[in-house]
Amino acid sequence: MKRLILIAICFAAIGSISAQVTIEKPYATGADISWLQSQEDEGIRFSDGGVEGDALAILRDNGFNYIRLRLFVDPKSELGYSRRDGYCDLEHTLQMAKRIKEAGMYFLLDFHYSDNWADPQKQIMPQAWQTYSYDEVCCAVYEHTREVLEALNAQHTTPDMVQVGNEVSNGMLWPYGSVRHSFEGLCGLLKEGVRATRECCPDAEIMLHVALGGQAEESERFFDAMAEYGVEYDIIGQSYYPEWHGTLEELEANANALVAKYQKPLIVVEYRDHYLAIERIVRALPDNLGRGTFIWEATSPQWGKLFDKEGAATPALDDYNR
Repeated sequence: MKRLILIAICFAAIGSISAQVTIEKPYATGADISWLQSQEDEGIRFSDGGVEGDALAILRDNGFNYIRLRLFVDPKSELGYSRRDGYCDLEHTLQMAKRIKEAGMYFLLDFHYSDNWADPQKQIMPQAWQTYSYDEVCCAVYEHTREVLEALNAQHTTPDMVQVGNEVSNGMLWPYGSVRHSFEGLCGLLKEGVRATRECCPDAEIMLHVALGGQAEESERFFDAMAEYGVEYDIIGQSYYPEWHGTLEELEANANALVAKYQKPLIVVEYRDHYLAIERIVRALPDNLGRGTFIWEATSPQWGKLFDKEGAATPALDDYNR
């Protein structure tokens, strides 16, 4: 009975969503640093040119202006990403959001609607939601999104951009949001995340993020479905890892085709290698529709490679100054 009442409240709240965001936002030279807190807790201290400092300040002083953080529903659950420490939960995200704003940087919040990694290979329902009906999961998406954003608003660290789902090429919150047979279930879930974001953060830009950097046919299928089912968004987000997403030439062709067809700005919101080539591709998109790039796990010596295992800045960081 309690769930039915909650569903009724959620769906009764549906109203008009505000018009598309028009406030001008900067080109994003961005970094995902979601591992930073765990690295710091392990004792890693970051430095540039032998001078120790806050990793955010080092990134900012080397040309970065945007930070991306991932957020899990309950990373301490039995299925969770960080069962002992709860990294990338709301509490840790609130702490990091304060640091981002204090550093004078912009903030992109990436909702993984899962207790653990969400990507094209797995979009696992949060443990607490696993007995829910589809309508109850829709309501849970709305309530979770709203709770997080209200907490960020309360401490004056409102995100400047919000990802409603992470790499949702094959859907999210399986099985309800799987796109194997239809996009309808996914689109209903996305709409609830969008609705909560518009209500709580009307000035934030909303990104839909897929992992189809060089896959033009699959990208068009996805964003055609968004148009068909009326999912509102502001930014096309793409991941690009060449081992999964094709050549740089395919990325360039796909990015140009997407912005031409949908007239939405595009960000390569995850990449690891080929920064200068990716930056050239995005900046060359027509009508200033190339809106930025985000290197994934910038502080990781295995992924972003902008710092070594001791936390010292590597020569790769110089590329961002250039």
